[in-house]
Amino acid sequence: MALELYKKKRNFSKTPEPEGKPKSSKSKLAFVIQRHKASHLHYDFRLEMDGVLKSWAVPKGPSLNPKDKRLAMMVEDHPYDYKDFAGVIPSGYGAGIVEIWDEGTYSDLENSDIKTAQKNLKAGLHAGNLKFRMFGKKLKGEFALVKLKGKGENNWLLIKHNDEGAVEEDYNSELETPKSSPINKWLAENQPERLASRSKNSAAKETSSSKKKVS
Repeated sequence: MALELYKKKRNFSKTPEPEGKPKSSKSKLAFVIQRHKASHLHYDFRLEMDGVLKSWAVPKGPSLNPKDKRLAMMVEDHPYDYKDFAGVIPSGYGAGIVEIWDEGTYSDLENSDIKTAQKNLKAGLHAGNLKFRMFGKKLKGEFALVKLKGKGENNWLLIKHNDEGAVEEDYNSELETPKSSPINKWLAENQPERLASRSKNSAAKETSSSKKKVS
C-alpha cells in the first residue's frame, strides 16, 4: 500500500498528523511545501500523484535561481490530507514545528488535463527526470526533479528552469518567511543568532534591489 510506510512510522494516538486515505483532486493536481523545524530545519516538497503526496526533504529549501541545484531526498509517500497540515509534531518521528511555506496546483509542462498530466508526471518520476509547472504563491513556472545516479536510491536534485518565473539574484527561501511564523518565534527564543543572520541577509537583499531600481 502507498501509505504503509507512512503509517508504520507514526503513532496516531499521539501525533496530530492526518492518518489519511488515498484521495485525489478533481481538476488540478495539488502541491504543498512545508517548512519543518525537526532535528534540522528543512523544507518538505510534496506533489500529488496517484492519490498521495510524493515527498522530498529539501535541506536548503527550493530556489527560483536556475543556477541552484538543491539536494532533495525522497521520503515516504504522505496522505493527500497532509497538504493542509500545520502544527507541532510531538516527540517521536519528525518531531517539531510544521508550517506551510507555499501551496497551489501543478501540472506537466503542457498544463494538460489532470488525467493526461498525471500520466506524464508518473512517467517522468519513473524515469528519474520529473518536469512540471507550478502555480504557487511563491513558486511559479517550470521545475525539474532529477534523480542522481549512483548517489543513493533516494537522492534527487530540485532545479528551476530558466523561464518567466526565474530570478538571477541569490535566492534564500528563509528570507521568504514571515517574522510571525511559529518557527521564527522558536528560533528567536532558542537560536537568536540565526534570526539575526537572516535579518542581515534580508537587509542586504533589499539594498541590492533598491540599487537595481535606481540604476
